Amino acid sequence: MTSRACTVLKQYFGYDSFRPGQERLIDAVLSGRDVLGILPTGGGKSLCYQVPALMLRGTALVISPLISLMNDQVGALIRRGIPAALLTSEQSPFEREQVMRRAGRGRLRLLYVSPERLRSPAFRSEAVKWPISLIALDEAHCISEWGEEFRPAYREIPAFLALLPARPPVAAFTATAAPAVREDIIRYAGLREPFTLTTGFDRPNLFFAVRRAEHRDEELLSLLAERRGSAGIVYCLTRAAVDDVTGEIVRRGIPAVRYHAGLSDAEKLRAQNAWLSGKVPLIVATNAFGMGIDKPDVRFVIHYNLPLNLENYYQEAGRAGRDGKESECLLLTNDQDIRIGRFFIGNTKSAELRTKMERDFRAMRVYAGGRGCLRAHVLRYFGEDAPDYCGKCSFCAGRTALPARADQTFDQGLYRSLAAVRLRIAEKRRVQPWKIIPNQMLRALSERKPERMSDLMAMEGISPVFCIKYGADFLTEIRTWVQSH
Repeated sequence: MTSRACTVLKQYFGYDSFRPGQERLIDAVLSGRDVLGILPTGGGKSLCYQVPALMLRGTALVISPLISLMNDQVGALIRRGIPAALLTSEQSPFEREQVMRRAGRGRLRLLYVSPERLRSPAFRSEAVKWPISLIALDEAHCISEWGEEFRPAYREIPAFLALLPARPPVAAFTATAAPAVREDIIRYAGLREPFTLTTGFDRPNLFFAVRRAEHRDEELLSLLAERRGSAGIVYCLTRAAVDDVTGEIVRRGIPAVRYHAGLSDAEKLRAQNAWLSGKVPLIVATNAFGMGIDKPDVRFVIHYNLPLNLENYYQEAGRAGRDGKESECLLLTNDQDIRIGRFFIGNTKSAELRTKMERDFRAMRVYAGGRGCLRAHVLRYFGEDAPDYCGKCSFCAGRTALPARADQTFDQGLYRSLAAVRLRIAEKRRVQPWKIIPNQMLRALSERKPERMSDLMAMEGISPVFCIKYGADFLTEIRTWVQSH
């Protein structure tokens, strides 16, 4: 990585160093190679083409699927003093002409367009005259028909490239892409032997949980009451569910706004801005919301319904904790989800796509079954190796650390007493109980019954910090229980 790239990073974006994978992707672009970067939500994909755009001669053409996403990114660049613009159908002919004139004169470092813009003869006739430094494909998974966000216009890219007097490097980026989607990106975007980098899908700061919820509304309201004031997202599968859930939440006195494709652009913008600004901490939405949204302090994402596939679920859940702080991804499910999922799949016309959706939905149902480490299930789905225990999901937090004997089961009195101690401490410190001590270690305490600090400190998995902060409380409860039994 050149020192100049680090200088650009600091000067324009205020960062002292690159995140994992960013510098290797930037190096590849600067050397003229095509690249495919698969970075998790919040992994800094945009910097991988914005930094090279500031270092190469000419204008970087960024192809992006959403006007709101383009607006956000261009606004952020302009505030940093970077010459950037966008072309949209919402602009007047005069405004579009002015933008294209600036690009033709080399006065823009980045120009954002939708994939449909590549079909415009007027745009093509002007773009071939521009000094295009690179072409970046944001949200590149939209090129694949296997994704719900499929945009056929993305496949115009090879034809557009063929019109240019000199082919610039092409850089494609996405957050979640299974192997079949990656192959589609390379094929349909016309990438030439791309440098491909996956930085890893794991988000260690996220706690994943699945809850069986026969009374879904009451479960949701309970979760929201516990997290009142924290920034969060509730995802619903349908527009009708968004409307119903938002209405019920607001009636219970919890401030919330809604977002789905059935609303006017003005209403969607008001809702998005109210949530982004922190004026309203909670937004209830379909998957139409979230792509490109940069709000780092989202503390929880709740899925009210079972999503149809793990790719969408992980991308949506991954909008929590982008600042690196501890956050939660919670999924509510019951038998009704299976019927809803089968309805959506059954109404898919393509037999090939329907088969693929059925396979994806089975993987989602296995996750929701909660019979194994949730993190491991997701990571393996994306082709990564993962241990069977992560310690930060609802399955692992409730796992047995030691084999239970018949006379020493966990509905046991000591375990319940220790759980009550943990809850008192958690409420006092305003944290989740598992952050004090996970269920598996609580169960180990109820089995081993240490009565002295030295015994407690000798237990595997018990940290010195826990002993110092909370050891006395738990030892007192254990001694009291042993004496009374």
